[in-house]
Amino acid sequence: MPALHELQAHELSEAYRRRELSPVEVTQAVLERIACWEAQLCALWAFEPETALAMARESERRWQRGQPLSPLDGVPVTIKENIATRGVAVPLGTAATELIPAAEDAPPAARLREAGCVFLAKTTMPDYGMLSSGLSSFHKLARNPWDLSENPGGSSAGAGAAAAAGYGPLHIGTDIGGSIRLPATWCGIVGLKPSNGRVPIKPPYIGRVAGPMTRSATDAALMMSVLSRPDWRDATSLPPADIDWHALDIDVKGLRLGLQLDAGWGLPVDPEVRAVVEDAARRFEAAGAQVESLAPFLGAEMAEGIDRFWRVRSWIDISALPRERAARVLPFIRDWVAPGASIGAAELFAGFSQIAALRDATVAATQRFDFVLSPVSPVPSFPAEWAMPSNDAARAMHHIGFTLPFNMSEQPAISVPAGHTASGSPIGLQISGRRHDDLGVLRLARAFEQLRAPLRPWPQPPEPAS
Repeated sequence: MPALHELQAHELSEAYRRRELSPVEVTQAVLERIACWEAQLCALWAFEPETALAMARESERRWQRGQPLSPLDGVPVTIKENIATRGVAVPLGTAATELIPAAEDAPPAARLREAGCVFLAKTTMPDYGMLSSGLSSFHKLARNPWDLSENPGGSSAGAGAAAAAGYGPLHIGTDIGGSIRLPATWCGIVGLKPSNGRVPIKPPYIGRVAGPMTRSATDAALMMSVLSRPDWRDATSLPPADIDWHALDIDVKGLRLGLQLDAGWGLPVDPEVRAVVEDAARRFEAAGAQVESLAPFLGAEMAEGIDRFWRVRSWIDISALPRERAARVLPFIRDWVAPGASIGAAELFAGFSQIAALRDATVAATQRFDFVLSPVSPVPSFPAEWAMPSNDAARAMHHIGFTLPFNMSEQPAISVPAGHTASGSPIGLQISGRRHDDLGVLRLARAFEQLRAPLRPWPQPPEPAS
C-alpha cells in the first residue's frame, strides 16, 4: 500500500467509507511529509497544522456517524492564496498588498469547505499572478521538487510544487494564460483549466478560471464534482449542469485529434518537448484515433496586443498604489508594466480587441477536431531564480503560445504528465476540447494515462543533514 500522503482522493474516500483509515491519521501523515519538504520548497503560506488537525477531527466524527458531507470529506487540500478563505489575508503574492483578513470564502474555497475538506494551507504565487514562476516579493522563492535548482512555474507555483511533493492529493490553482497548466507540466502533475464559468470564482475576469491540480485525471474529476457547483457571486458562471464526473471511460477509436506542434508565435518548441508530444500522438493513433496536423493560428498581433492590454491594466493598478507600496512590487513586474504608461487609448483598444480575435481564431481552427494535442510549454523548466523562461520583461509572455488561446476561447484544456527530459524534468501533454466539454477532456486525459509509457517515480525530499 502506498504511504498515506501518496494516496489519491478517490482512494482516501473509499478507505474512509470502509473505516480502514481516519482523516486524522491521513492529515498527520501529510503534515509529516510537509515537514520533510517545506524548508526547501517554500510552497505554502498561512500554514496552520493545528487548524488542519481540528478540521480532520471534525471529519472523523462525521464519518464515524455515517454522515460525511461529501466523498471528499476529510481529504487534505491546499488553496492558492489568491482564492480568499475566511479570516486569512490575500497577499496576491506581492509585498505591496495590505494584509487584511478576508471576510468570506471565495466560491472555490466555499465549495471545498462545504464538502468537508481539510484545509492544510494556502499555496504561494508570484506578484499579482503575473509571472510563470515561483518568484515573489512577498513569499520565499518556491522551487521544483524534481530539481531544487529549477522553477515550479506559475502563477500557481506553490500548488504545483505541493502536488508533486506529496502534500496531499488535492490542490486548486487559477489560470488566466496558463497558470494552472504551466506549473502542471513543469512539476509533472495533472492541471485542468476548465471551461470559463464552469467553476464559479470571485473576482471573475476575462479568461480567468480556477481548477484542480492533482496527480491523476480521476482526482481532478472528483474535485470538479465539488468545484463546479453554482455560486451566485460569479455573474459570469455557467448554469448548473448535470455532469457525471465519475463517468471517465472513453473509447478513443475513431476520435479525430488535432496535433499542434507550432504555436505560431513565441519561443520555439524544444526538441525533447516535441518528441514527447509526438510520442503521445502516436500512442493515440495506435489505439485507433485519427491524428491530423493542426497549423498555427495564433499570430503576433493577437499575442502582443493582449500583452499590451495586460501591461496597461497592471500599470493602472500598480500606479494607483501609494509610492512606498508600489516600490515593493517585484522589479521584473515593474519593468514589464512600465510601457503601459505610454500606450494610448487607440492602441489599448486595439490590444483589447485581440482577445476576441484570438477567441474566434481558436474556435475556428479547432472546431473540426474532437480534441487537440499540443505541448503545454514550448520548453522544459528553467532556473528557479528566473521570472519567466525568457527571463526578459520584453518577451515575458513568449512561452504561453499554446496555453493562452484556450483562456481566450473559453475552451477546457488540461496538462497531463507525458514524459521527462533526459535530465529528468517533467514534460506535460496539453489536451484541449470544445467549449463546455470539460468531462471529455478529463476522459481523454485518463485514457492517455493508460496509454503512456511508465513515468519516473515521484520526487523524494532530500536527506536531512547529518
